[in-house]
Amino acid sequence: MPSGGSPVARHLPAAAFPPAAAGFPLATAAFPLAAAGLAVCAAAVTGLSQASALPPEIAARFYGFFLQQYPLFTFALIYALARIVAMAATSTASRLRRVVGALVGATLLFALSLYPTFGGLVLRAGFATGGMTFLTYQPMNAAFAIGAAASAFVFGSALAVSRILIGGGASAPSWGRRLAVGLFHCGTGFLALWFAFAVIGQAHPAGFGPWPRRALSVGETGVGVSLVLAAFLPHAILVWLALRGRSRRKSPDVRSIAA
Repeated sequence: MPSGGSPVARHLPAAAFPPAAAGFPLATAAFPLAAAGLAVCAAAVTGLSQASALPPEIAARFYGFFLQQYPLFTFALIYALARIVAMAATSTASRLRRVVGALVGATLLFALSLYPTFGGLVLRAGFATGGMTFLTYQPMNAAFAIGAAASAFVFGSALAVSRILIGGGASAPSWGRRLAVGLFHCGTGFLALWFAFAVIGQAHPAGFGPWPRRALSVGETGVGVSLVLAAFLPHAILVWLALRGRSRRKSPDVRSIAA
């Protein structure tokens, strides 16, 4: 093979040479899951709690009702942030678009989740929707499910916008098929996040403990890690299936070029 490379290779689109991370769908899908689980362990090891020294401005915005009621949402944010990083790493778009898209997506995620205080619009939407449902004499389980759905919708919107901004995903040959594939991914992703928010909303009944009022014990850390992994495993599986399908569709083209 000539040292200068084939003329065909020089005219190939950038999508024919995806980033190295795109060649490892399982690792890419598992990375956010591992990051969220390790974040629980890090909180336990460092003894993070309300007794920890934090600037008053940060403590006032971080500690409060929503953190005490939904403590595992902290680690849902870690999962989402790591997911945005993974999207940028596997995208075939230009480096500038990947960086700008990831930064804007992360900013949107934090704005929806932390403004004006911890929980942001994500948890407030779920709390308000579930509360109003319960006030209309619906069963508590139905109110909880509807509230979890509202939170999952807002949370998933940040990830969906990040995906659009980062770009570089596999595209279908026609607009109709692109729309169908997009709606399918949005629908299944929403269902997976709905399940995730239903699980993390059961932290206290499952025995997670009173964190952050005090530091996590070993047993509570195990419960927290288990709940976070169980909550986001369906979403991680969907990501893995999508990445595996994309890599398989590209494999024949790469092999024919190499031949």
